[in-house]
Amino acid sequence: MSELLRTGYESGVDARIRATCARRGGPAPAGAERPSGSGDGEPSGSGDGEEVEMRTRVRGWRWRRNPLRRRSDVVEAWAALAVAVLLFLGAPVAGALAGLWAHDEARAVAVAQRAERRSVRAEVIGDAPERLPSVGDRHAYRTTVRWTEPGKGTRTASARVPAGARHGDVVDVWFDSRGRNVAPPPDDVAVWQHTVSIGVCVAGGTAAVVLLGHGIVRRVSLRHRLEEWEREWARTGPDWTQRRA
Repeated sequence: MSELLRTGYESGVDARIRATCARRGGPAPAGAERPSGSGDGEPSGSGDGEEVEMRTRVRGWRWRRNPLRRRSDVVEAWAALAVAVLLFLGAPVAGALAGLWAHDEARAVAVAQRAERRSVRAEVIGDAPERLPSVGDRHAYRTTVRWTEPGKGTRTASARVPAGARHGDVVDVWFDSRGRNVAPPPDDVAVWQHTVSIGVCVAGGTAAVVLLGHGIVRRVSLRHRLEEWEREWARTGPDWTQRRA
């Protein structure tokens, strides 16, 4: 069993083939011990065909009833199928649905903000600070601006302006219904950026959860398989060793 633990899954299949043959009282299959046609006098063509047929059967042995299949093998086979479906269908669909939901939400917020906020062309009358802040809106800074509203005369307020704005420059500033300086509402580019970001994050998160669950299932299945192999070897190992001796 030390060789089984060291070589892994495929050697475990060979061990179970040998154990099954020993339990039935027959020799181990030739394909499990040596290539066909190596010193036994049989034609190499027939041996190659039998070896190909045996490999084909071994690849799909989890899906067919046979003495080598265990309950943990069936669980792992169905888990692998579920993972493939979830990765290639579930994750993209989840990302697309989340992206559509995020697009509708972001677009509704943008429409509401455009209806509530207004933009004015104002002249910068304050001076720029000596040191600009290192965060926020591309180093925008707050200063005093002045603009003229029809029927209301000249007004002044403190607003955030781009870092490149200097005294006397005319810039666009945004105010809400209460007269507070606010950020401009998101445009279509910002809405789609938000949509794509949410969709990619949800799809990637779904794929990560699926792969994590698959890893847990495989780990548990491998532990159960090794325990089953140990019990099987404890029953058939002595008989097989005596027959070979």
